[in-house]
Amino acid sequence: MPAYVVITREKTLDPAKLDEYKQDAPAVFEQHQVMVLASRGRTEVVEGAPIDEILILEFNGYDEALAWYRSPAYQALSETRLQGGDYRIIITEGLPVL
Repeated sequence: MPAYVVITREKTLDPAKLDEYKQDAPAVFEQHQVMVLASRGRTEVVEGAPIDEILILEFNGYDEALAWYRSPAYQALSETRLQGGDYRIIITEGLPVL
């Protein structure tokens, strides 16, 4: 069953570091089967604290999503991301494909 990764940037700290991260991130994603479902589109937080950005990814399964997140390549890249902003990342299992 599919799994989803929801990434929200709660606060921007260093836009230059975020630009660096966004430039290098596609190479890490290419190493995994992932579909970007939402990125940089219009966003309105209708309940809860405001966010600066959201990204929603779909993986073939929960283990694949964890493998991407825990991969040495992504963990190295995430150091740059964390210098650029405060984030929340949630990995959740989806519903079975019918």
